[in-house]
Amino acid sequence: MPVSTTDAFAHIRRMRDNRFPHEIASILPGEYFVSETPMIVYTVLGSCISACVRDPVAGVGGMNHFMLPAPKGEQGSDSWGLESTRYGSYAMEMLVNDVLKRGGLKSRLEVKLFGGGKIYEGNMDVGRNNIAWVRDYLKREGLAVAGADVGDIWPRKVYYFTESGRVLMKKIERVKNRTIMDREEAYAKTLKQEPAESEVTLF
Repeated sequence: MPVSTTDAFAHIRRMRDNRFPHEIASILPGEYFVSETPMIVYTVLGSCISACVRDPVAGVGGMNHFMLPAPKGEQGSDSWGLESTRYGSYAMEMLVNDVLKRGGLKSRLEVKLFGGGKIYEGNMDVGRNNIAWVRDYLKREGLAVAGADVGDIWPRKVYYFTESGRVLMKKIERVKNRTIMDREEAYAKTLKQEPAESEVTLF
């Protein structure tokens, strides 16, 4: 029996906007949403990454929003490793597997990437590490990137149309968005405190 989107994602906030034809599901860091009926998934990204995945034939698609844990040491490139990979991998596997459970086929999947901005001052570039990781992950899993807007210094608002794969994106002036940095920093702290999730076998 197909999984009900309503039941599976009851915790996700929904809203209506007269500018758009479908209901909007708004996701936060650590969340994802998939639908087999036309929906729009919305999020705001700083250094986090959102992968948008859909099967254009089955008409099912969704988006996640994940942040790999902040580096434990002063030099991010030296300490970024296994713990980060586990969280990023979990976010991708949950999204892809839910698309497949609703009728998608891996061979038909279309993937788009957004986010990974360098929104923090100094040498640490969490966004760059996130971009490198997710591109490598997709390459290893044989999933091509159909489109991407990643990197630079800008936070982004992203609206993803699950049925068509259309994306509306707006880059945000950094000076007005300390809230995005505060949200990501708070989320990174929860990742450090929570016990590790059990590994998920892809497909």
